[in-house]
Amino acid sequence: MSMPAYARSLNLVLCHTCGHICQHSDPRCPRCDSPVHPRKPNSIARTWALLIAALILYIPANLLPVMRTNMFGRASENTIMSGVIEFWKSGSWDIAALIFFASVVVPCMKFLILGMLLVTCQRKSRWAMRERSQLYRFIELIGYWSMLDVLVVALVAALVQFRSLSSIDPLLGIVFFGVVVVLTMLAAMSFEPRLIWDAEVEDV
Repeated sequence: MSMPAYARSLNLVLCHTCGHICQHSDPRCPRCDSPVHPRKPNSIARTWALLIAALILYIPANLLPVMRTNMFGRASENTIMSGVIEFWKSGSWDIAALIFFASVVVPCMKFLILGMLLVTCQRKSRWAMRERSQLYRFIELIGYWSMLDVLVVALVAALVQFRSLSSIDPLLGIVFFGVVVVLTMLAAMSFEPRLIWDAEVEDV
């Protein structure tokens, strides 16, 4: 069975800005005039930097309170996990599950998957290349839902404000979490998924 022709062997590259197929010798894209690169420049280094920064900020995002509740004159501050427990005990298990999934499960999955992709690409591993590319598309997909936690806190705060004896105010922890979400999304965008298949091309 003959191997398919690779873009590299045909001297073709894809513009990272507009997606136009360009000649490898073209310094700039003829459509949008952006610089043409065979791969995203410094993809692994930039992705590592963004991922490590997100991982560091994820610590205060979980330790600092994300909201202050004032119910009938009694004030309390909640972190992400204590807020999940509070919603669960109050009977709002759907909101608790949503916050837990968006603020704990999704970020941890992105940290683990992106870290694994970076390590395997650096080692030029040929292990499960198809599955790794599918994992990358998966974290791209769930990245759009990462802001659910921030939106839920804002929505709950807005709804509770209608009650004259109750209030919910967002605190510093939610800012850290929002920065973590943005950094992980940028890390996923800066990663070059074609690096997964470069090990196969080099062995051809």
